[in-house]
Amino acid sequence: MIYEIYQTQADILDPLRKMARHTSSLLRLLTPQPPYGIMLRHFNAALEVFGYAGTTHQRPSYKIERAVVGNQEVAVTEEVVFETPFGGLLHFKKDSDRSQPKVLIVAPLSGHFATLLRNTVEVMLRDHDVYITDWKNARDIPLSAGRFGFDDYVEHLIKFMEILGPRGHVVGVCQPTVAVLAAVSLMAEDNNPATPRSMTLMAGPIDTRRNPTRVNRLAKTKDIAWFEDKMIGVVPWRYKGAGRRVYPGFMQLTAFVSMNLDKHIGAHMRQFRHVAAREEEEAETHRNFYDEYLAVMDLTAEFYLETVERIFMRHELATGELIYRGRPVRPSAIRKTFLLTVEGERDDICGLGQTSAALDLCSNLRPVLKRHHMQTGVGHYGVFSGRRWENEIYPQVREVIQFSA
Repeated sequence: MIYEIYQTQADILDPLRKMARHTSSLLRLLTPQPPYGIMLRHFNAALEVFGYAGTTHQRPSYKIERAVVGNQEVAVTEEVVFETPFGGLLHFKKDSDRSQPKVLIVAPLSGHFATLLRNTVEVMLRDHDVYITDWKNARDIPLSAGRFGFDDYVEHLIKFMEILGPRGHVVGVCQPTVAVLAAVSLMAEDNNPATPRSMTLMAGPIDTRRNPTRVNRLAKTKDIAWFEDKMIGVVPWRYKGAGRRVYPGFMQLTAFVSMNLDKHIGAHMRQFRHVAAREEEEAETHRNFYDEYLAVMDLTAEFYLETVERIFMRHELATGELIYRGRPVRPSAIRKTFLLTVEGERDDICGLGQTSAALDLCSNLRPVLKRHHMQTGVGHYGVFSGRRWENEIYPQVREVIQFSA
């Protein structure tokens, strides 16, 4: 019943939030005289905070229309080059004749849309021909499309990298690092010509036995039956995916918010002050962030449960027990792909050492083809978004790709 309860609440509050947003936008146009001006600004600020506090289930726009290539600014258009019911391979096509390395950015399938990596894409577009995995919301996928589990995810990645072709590169961010390493291992063992030249794994749970976080410890204190009973809901009747069992995106969001509740409460209190003081630039920054952060997507139940059990409970990749469609996954088969691992010093989702474990698993890679970067001063999101990503982490990623091209 958890999904039905959530949806009933959303059905009641969403019209009120839309009304609050609309009223707030109108009040910003007024300039009444004191003392009414102060009262009106505070009322407007309250409407603003309430209006932008609800979740949505539609993928936001990437809002990437232009990119700088060399000394020239060029137009960027989005094109879907391959698509299945569960996700597409999206290409950010630049209006430029300059040849640049093809890079597949693998976005997490963990409750948020791939647009959460907008800044990752923006920065990488300067020097690369960028593609991204654009996963779809499970509640919009009809039951007739079938199931989508961990192996299906890996299969999608192999297909996507084959579309990029030889001399491509892959960057996995957070949760999909395990699937990326598995896919590249299988491709390397098969001598697949599309095996990527470099693989960057960022803030991912390769081996969650190392320096476990609160998220990791939860997976060890419950059995899989508990997760299935407490975390899985059924899509309501009026959506395309009606009847599909899912891990609702709003539950993932709730978990993330609860981990940093004081931070989010503080952000909304500051937004109240910004709106009341008519500090529009700061207020717009808050709106943009939370419009993205509160846009949630559901995961298929089988993908969520298999990920929890195989990666966080059994550590199958780290222990050499991961099986893909009857085949053992052997990272030791990787011999030519440059491996870069990246971790954040303050990451409270993926602890230090969990991602760099991939360096040990790829035991047949020469030392010259391995590199690790630990970024000081950043948490989980700072690894792939923001000033430190752009100025300190990205140069490492770019150098590895250039070396491997």
